[in-house]
Amino acid sequence: MICPYIINISVLLGGILSWGLMWPLIEKRKGDWYSAKLSDSNLHGIQGYRVFTAIAMILGDGLYNFLKVLGRTIIGLSYQFKHKDVSSDHPTADHSSQVNSEVSYDDSRRTQLFLKDQIPAWFAIGGYVAIAAISIAILPHIFHQLKWYYILVIYIFAPTLAFCNAYGCGLTDWSLASTYGKLAIFTIGAWAGASHGGVLAGLAACGVMMNIVSTASDLMQDFKTGYLTLASPRSMFVSQVIGTAMGCVISPCVFWLFYKAFELGVPGSQYPAPYAVVYRNMALLGVDGFSSLPHNCLKLCYGVFAAAILINLIRDLVDKRWARFIPFPMAMAIPFYLGSYFAIDMCLGSLILFVWEKINKAKANAFGPAVASGLICGDGIWTLPASILALAGVKPPICMKFLSRGRNAKVDKFLGN
Repeated sequence: MICPYIINISVLLGGILSWGLMWPLIEKRKGDWYSAKLSDSNLHGIQGYRVFTAIAMILGDGLYNFLKVLGRTIIGLSYQFKHKDVSSDHPTADHSSQVNSEVSYDDSRRTQLFLKDQIPAWFAIGGYVAIAAISIAILPHIFHQLKWYYILVIYIFAPTLAFCNAYGCGLTDWSLASTYGKLAIFTIGAWAGASHGGVLAGLAACGVMMNIVSTASDLMQDFKTGYLTLASPRSMFVSQVIGTAMGCVISPCVFWLFYKAFELGVPGSQYPAPYAVVYRNMALLGVDGFSSLPHNCLKLCYGVFAAAILINLIRDLVDKRWARFIPFPMAMAIPFYLGSYFAIDMCLGSLILFVWEKINKAKANAFGPAVASGLICGDGIWTLPASILALAGVKPPICMKFLSRGRNAKVDKFLGN
């Protein structure tokens, strides 16, 4: 109900394309393309096609948007510098009065208050160096495969990437932190090599890079909010530090609760953690290359990679009236591995909102986000008592499952015996 219609339709199309067409056709090749003795969860079997095609589509979409945002960032920066040079070369009185007349009182007041409590440059640089030193000293003891010089290289290049991500996010409202994280996976993983724990080193490096780059864009958005609401940037920064410190304590506790109460990362469980498998296999690709892929999987990956770029290109070239009907490859890629079941949930929410808008559009626009937030909040809050009940060993009194026709027939036959 919160996501746009095209996002939910994209997820549904991805589920139909993968689980309705591709996987049944590939399963008919069992014994030819891959061994018939392999289980459904084996990456050398059908699971390999599911995971790596999803990775290829995600990488294709991410690469296209990365180049798109980077291009807009470069154009925007060049315009800023060019405009600045023109302004400095012609500081005429008429020009100054024209600029001042264009700035409203509200904007000048916001700028004045925002610049009054600036964070000193020495504090920002010193804090970054201190955090880098702490990371270099501590992280190799947690992840032995992640050497100190890997972390040093990340912290040297991260400010440039963080600036590009923050500026690009301001232009497009699209954070590419995950793309920079994938870049760290492939770079550090290949540098470390398979014999020196390149998979774990790449994943740990991804975590470091994503935290630096995503924090830059998040802070920039928060500072923009502070600018609009006349809040002090210094007080906002202090609040961020306090929240981060609280997260360092609360997040591990929440993770421990989930880890003890549920099966994390197990396919078919309540929390399958699909992106954990996706990122791990990206690290395997970076370390081992394409040797681990099953037969013809690489060709399929090339196809969906090119399709993701082509879909994005068409979406940007056609008129906006038609572009809104073109699906998003990133949303289509999610059900490739995770499954198509949640696409029904999301499309059901879109259907409810669509009917509500036909009945009373004003109320749907006003209360739709509130209803969706209530559903999310209720589902999230129930996780805590569910975790406590699971830790206590309490089992639900009723179990409900939806099975395919063939599997349902087998269950009925088994129960009949």
